[in-house]
Amino acid sequence: MSTEQEMPRYKCHKEVWALKIGKIHLDQEDARQEGRDTDGHATITPEESGYAQFRVDAEYMRKHKPVVGGYYVVYADGYKSFSPAKAFDDGYTKV
Repeated sequence: MSTEQEMPRYKCHKEVWALKIGKIHLDQEDARQEGRDTDGHATITPEESGYAQFRVDAEYMRKHKPVVGGYYVVYADGYKSFSPAKAFDDGYTKV
């Protein structure tokens, strides 16, 4: 016989740096128009004013598949990630 039980639950208590994504511009769009190869990078424009757009590499794009409205997240150890808006908003409060 097997018994089913709920997995252990955890509460998040870490602090991260994050910006809500307002726009994602893929380099492949420019590369196609310019007739050149692309390395797969993209440029993210934060939704919040006062923050510059920044580049993310192809590995970040493949691994995290960010979308507009979600969050670009950087952890204390420097790891960069993506979080969907609902998951981020449910788990974090601005400090």
